[in-house]
Amino acid sequence: MNLKLYVGNLAFGASEEDLTKLFSEAGAVQSVKIVTDAYSGRSRGFGFVEMASKEEAEKAISLFHGKTFMDRALIVSEARPQKKRGGEFKGRRDR
Repeated sequence: MNLKLYVGNLAFGASEEDLTKLFSEAGAVQSVKIVTDAYSGRSRGFGFVEMASKEEAEKAISLFHGKTFMDRALIVSEARPQKKRGGEFKGRRDR
């Protein structure tokens, strides 16, 4: 099992500090990253939490998957490797 967890259905007001505090109930948290929109800086509603051990990651999944946090039911699962995006950028060339 990967030590990095995907956390989905996050409230837009949730901070990395909020997630660190929550997931520390399951064990030692190595890192937390909430994914934000590049242009607006607003949360995209998901993020990643890296736990210190496999056992703590499994405990976090069992504790927090489906748990209501900030009025939203969290989705917590093992993070999958990021897929490579194919193709090249075909933006406007007249700028």
